[in-house]
Amino acid sequence: MDNELVVSNEEIKNLIYTIRGKQVMLDSDVAMLYHYETKKINQTVKRNIERFPEKFCFQLTEEEFKSMWSQIVTASESIKKFRNKKFLPYAFTEQGIAMLSGLLKNEIAVRVSISIMDAFIEMRIFINNNGQIFDRLTKLE
Repeated sequence: MDNELVVSNEEIKNLIYTIRGKQVMLDSDVAMLYHYETKKINQTVKRNIERFPEKFCFQLTEEEFKSMWSQIVTASESIKKFRNKKFLPYAFTEQGIAMLSGLLKNEIAVRVSISIMDAFIEMRIFINNNGQIFDRLTKLE
């Protein structure tokens, strides 16, 4: 495997956000990982819209985007890219990433998709294992 194509699960986990109670990745982060332009990712989704119900992919509202921006102390490059743009980012759930990987026909997309799925699974396990701690912290706040 080409070293420049390898992305660690930790790096991918840092690109996963919780929005609308779902773990998602922003379109620009997905594009960067797949070595595609964000525009091409979104065009693929629009051309295959029947494969992307809202539980797979949705566009952030302006309020969600502003809230997300304000909560992130060190914004990722993808968030910085959107700061002055007129288009709000799309968010992909784990299922949306899986659907997208089947539509993108390059070797990088196949390899990166496996890493992204692994990162989503690790995050889900972490949240499930630590859910009680998160509940206690929320109640204390």
